[in-house]
Amino acid sequence: AAPRPAIFARRRCRAIARQRLGDVADMTPERMAEIHAAAFAETGEVWPMSTITAMLARPVIEPVTLGQDGFALMQIIPPEAEILTLAIDPAAQGRGHGTALLAKAIALAEHTGGEVIFLEVAADNAAARALYHRAGFHQTGQRRGYYARAGAAPVDALTLTRSRNAAKTGIAAKS
Repeated sequence: AAPRPAIFARRRCRAIARQRLGDVADMTPERMAEIHAAAFAETGEVWPMSTITAMLARPVIEPVTLGQDGFALMQIIPPEAEILTLAIDPAAQGRGHGTALLAKAIALAEHTGGEVIFLEVAADNAAARALYHRAGFHQTGQRRGYYARAGAAPVDALTLTRSRNAAKTGIAAKS
């Protein structure tokens, strides 16, 4: 039999990953928007439900959920994966949910062929930066004044990257 095109294999992998790691059915776009609004209210970087719904309609966007407490949206185009947003309901923060959700996102990325995972985080978000550092991400870039803040100076975006191979060898953790 002739080999199937890669796109069919990718779809099968994505279906398997969703069964194991979370599904948009676990959380509605409305709930995602509520969590995002609460988690990012102070920064002004809130995504409305229409934005989340439009993103979920794209075939390369994968949701990762943690019950009703948090979610991440990822864009996965192997060999790269990008965490577009990761949000935990403020009422559920401080209980390790961010670590658990990030671990699920990393597992999904790796399961679907992601060798390199990257994201952007506000330079003033110390909790998120610490979370990503513990998971093996290191800074690979910076966008000056990327995040607008109401009544305050813009904040830099830090580009963080985690390489699957570097994580296995411990290189990422040293950065």
